[in-house]
Amino acid sequence: MICISGLDTVLLGFDNLLLIISTLLIDIYSFLHFLQNLLFRSCPSFCIPKLGVGLDKCRVRGLTVRASMNSDDELVPVAPLQLESPVGQLLAQILQTHPHLLPAAIDQQLENLQTDRDAQREETPPSSQDLLLYRRIAEVREKERQKVLEDIIYCLIVQKFVDKNISMIPKISATSDPAGRVDFWPNQEQKLESIHSPEAFEMIQSHLSLVLGERLVGPLDTIVQISKIKLGKLYAASIMYGYFLKRVDERYQLERTMKTLPEGFNENRLSFEDPGPTNRLWDPDSLIRIPADDDDDGGMLDSVEGGSYRLRSYVMYLDAETLQRYATIRSKEAISLIEKQTQALFGKPDVRVSEDGSLDTSNDEVISITFSGLTMLVLEAVAFGSFLWDSETYVESKYHFLKS
Repeated sequence: MICISGLDTVLLGFDNLLLIISTLLIDIYSFLHFLQNLLFRSCPSFCIPKLGVGLDKCRVRGLTVRASMNSDDELVPVAPLQLESPVGQLLAQILQTHPHLLPAAIDQQLENLQTDRDAQREETPPSSQDLLLYRRIAEVREKERQKVLEDIIYCLIVQKFVDKNISMIPKISATSDPAGRVDFWPNQEQKLESIHSPEAFEMIQSHLSLVLGERLVGPLDTIVQISKIKLGKLYAASIMYGYFLKRVDERYQLERTMKTLPEGFNENRLSFEDPGPTNRLWDPDSLIRIPADDDDDGGMLDSVEGGSYRLRSYVMYLDAETLQRYATIRSKEAISLIEKQTQALFGKPDVRVSEDGSLDTSNDEVISITFSGLTMLVLEAVAFGSFLWDSETYVESKYHFLKS
């Protein structure tokens, strides 16, 4: 169902849309007001707060797409995370109704962020009497920009899933299934596998074998019980693994194209050192390792000349400092999104501190899931991490927010 009256006469083409945006959208609120009147005049389900109206007075919701064209106008969620900022809600609505306009809308919002930040830098600080208030206002504005950045990056990630025709896993909640099984989402393993290079997917398979262990050899419809907290840790760690893998695979593919791959490495060196002690999201139980190959006849040391030099060999050749750098999430916005996406799926963990100082997880929920569903969760998390790297890099190219 299209919610625009006279769309064919108003929007004559994408170039015309860009012209309208560049000439009429002066700041973020005028942009919101303009698109509200132009695009969503007959869509009462979407709420855009007016200037000065708090977000608590507007119903915030997750990203959705049209489920059908019937009279019921049903909506199905396309991502579990609910967006908080007015800009995030706007981009969610654009992704819902006119996804082809999303790139231009995101670029405009990034330009608005840059304009706002430049204007703030040019402001003259007040006298010492009002300096404390001035700094507090600056902090609030910076936090608002960070929320907008997070929502923009998340919309870019979700758009990549939509473009690949991959349905993201919805929030995991209680089920009426007699066995308590929660993974009733469609199997999309092939789609999730296809987004990676063959070299990267080889390493993802090794990651799956480490995570699932002997479960891979059992029936995929076998139901197992697992702690919800542990499953959330595994999901978050797999996002980080996908982020790391995308970074190092880009470097590997570039060096292979430039024919600058190293000619060898020390076969006895450690394959991968935990990059996580300095990162609060890393969990030593998440089994994120780069295992050695089992081949005895030079499988790990395939020659560059033969064209079979593997990404796994390349990763093992890198020094510990480089691995640490590649496994570190660059921005606080990306770290926040990993946490939010994990909590959107599994909820906030119910963890308490006991009197002796230990962590009490006795209220942790145990859920039932098949091996196939567990595999899907890991593959989606790795894909999310890969898309997170791409989206973060794109936003940085338009609006410099990464700290050097």
